[in-house]
Amino acid sequence: MTKLGQHFLTDKSALKKISALLDLSAEGGSASGGKGGDTVIEIGPGHGELTEQILNNELGIKNNGIRIIAVEKDEYLAESLRKKFESHDNIEIICGDALKLLPSIIHNLNVPSSKFQVPKYKLAGNIPYYITGKLLRTISELQEKPEVSVFTIQKEVAERLAAKPPKMNRLAASVQFWAEPKIAFIIPRTSFQPIPEVDSATIVLKKVPPRRIEADAYYKTVRAVFAQPRKTILNNISNGMNISKDETRSKLEKTGIEPTLRPQNLSIEDIIKIAEEFQCIGG
Repeated sequence: MTKLGQHFLTDKSALKKISALLDLSAEGGSASGGKGGDTVIEIGPGHGELTEQILNNELGIKNNGIRIIAVEKDEYLAESLRKKFESHDNIEIICGDALKLLPSIIHNLNVPSSKFQVPKYKLAGNIPYYITGKLLRTISELQEKPEVSVFTIQKEVAERLAAKPPKMNRLAASVQFWAEPKIAFIIPRTSFQPIPEVDSATIVLKKVPPRRIEADAYYKTVRAVFAQPRKTILNNISNGMNISKDETRSKLEKTGIEPTLRPQNLSIEDIIKIAEEFQCIGG
């Protein structure tokens, strides 16, 4: 493991499947409205195992229409990647913290013909476990979300992300506001070097259409509802939004949602209904 907590995925079969999940187009792809291929932003490329697989997929061999922007925080690894891919003009290696750089990278992808239009892009990466939550929050705050994200993360975290009622949780509720998660496959710990203590999973996050509620109101509701997961939503909302239980119960009845439910029983649609009813209340 590096000083940045990286475990490098070396299983070529898994790398090939991850690349395929990106569903890349090298020419006239969705990333540019027919003006070139897809743009992939890879987070933490390490030694470039996945980068190489993305580059050398069937479409990439035919032409270099796919653009890869690889963001590596480790200076030594970034320099090694520059040397490894120096003959490829469609790969850009950026040394820095993806959590800090991602918004500006996406901003710089603006289509020249439209000052305010951001092209569609895709994210990929074998994500160090300790930054997974921060990365997902960074993405949630982006004005233009990725069309699809394919991440290899800790198996237990992937299962939490993909959870549905009656196992809903705050992380799942937050991410599923902007993406539909699906676990593609499990990767055993022996597929990494050095070997981590837990298994991993590759999860696909597909962007969903804009919701009918503002993000701020939704996330405020999520914070209140999941403040104490073992308590009822009646108690959590009343406490979290500083309103009486009677008023909380009355508003929940209008939504058709049972006040005695626990947070894990709520669907994304339920949370949206609650947000719509309570969005003007509380601090």
